[in-house]
Amino acid sequence: MTEPGEGAAAKDANGGVRAGNLARVLRLVHLGGEQSRAQLTAATGLNRSTIADLVAELAGDGWVVEREPGPVGRVGRPSPVVAAAPTTVVIAVNPEVDAVEIAAIDLARTIAVRERIESTSLLGADEVAPLVAGVIDRWTRGALAGMRVIAVGVAVPGLVRAADGLVRNAPHLGWTDLPLRASIAAATGLPVAVGNDASLGALAEHLFGAAQGVDDLVYLNGGPSGIGGGIIVHGAPVGGVGGFAGEFGQNRVDVSSDAVLEDVVSRARLLAALGLAVADEATLASALAAAADEDAVRAECSRQRAFLAQAIADAVNILNPSVVVLGGFLALLESVDAEGFAADVAARAMTENAEGLRILPASLAADRLLLGAAELAWTTARVI
Repeated sequence: MTEPGEGAAAKDANGGVRAGNLARVLRLVHLGGEQSRAQLTAATGLNRSTIADLVAELAGDGWVVEREPGPVGRVGRPSPVVAAAPTTVVIAVNPEVDAVEIAAIDLARTIAVRERIESTSLLGADEVAPLVAGVIDRWTRGALAGMRVIAVGVAVPGLVRAADGLVRNAPHLGWTDLPLRASIAAATGLPVAVGNDASLGALAEHLFGAAQGVDDLVYLNGGPSGIGGGIIVHGAPVGGVGGFAGEFGQNRVDVSSDAVLEDVVSRARLLAALGLAVADEATLASALAAAADEDAVRAECSRQRAFLAQAIADAVNILNPSVVVLGGFLALLESVDAEGFAADVAARAMTENAEGLRILPASLAADRLLLGAAELAWTTARVI
């Protein structure tokens, strides 16, 4: 793989500066979508000829494409538009207790191909790497033929050691001290990054979703494996010393028992109330909407919402975020009565900490964890 600026660095005594400028331009296109050369010039402070030269190199290396803009209704030659090339992708993976989701995602966040591999049994530790490698091999001979696959990002519902991608504990998957990064890298021959799913969901929602532009937020994700969280403070992810921060689901809800938040605010309990064995997010949302007036469903939602409201109020008191984003089934619980839920959280939190607080559903929907995993992969590949 030729990284942005890699060739230029060998030819230019200021190669480090040039490489940085190339990465800067590419990141602007990645985060902001297609932009004109004029917009890139204004955003970087570089002159027009330098931007033209940088864009030409990025295009030559297959990172971006340039095209003429459509009619703009003004006199003069419009600036060419620069967009992320669709031919370079990373592989995003999200293993869960009921399925493994895999997607190929380009720099414009377009999902080129996606697959949900459902399972009635847990994926064994020795099955992860060959499954991912097999899917990539199949895709590169089919849907991704002729495209460049440069890295893999994995969003795991468990504790992932930031230093080396070791899955210390993913209890619902039955994984302990699993060298996931090393095993997938060996099986695929690609750079691999592994992170906690909720932390990556927080990153995705911060960069592209409901909390875009918000520098202080708490994200809570509700999935088949329970409840995880991610924290952004002053625009930077908070991982903690080992990378394990954000495990809101493991907080005790009653000191007199061993029950933790994810025991009482539970997707499995919600499915049981709805009479469903398994369901993806869209199916669960439809079923909940259809059965919202049933006594058993209403009672279960009410009970879970109360525990969730208290957990969020505790987080608000500790971290004082401006936004709380809810993903997965937690967003469905909030949507039953969004206004009432916000009022309940505010009533349980300190008045000053709850001032101006917004509670929002994740806007990236079922893509949020995969997009977060992709973001980690792009960073690992030293592209952005």
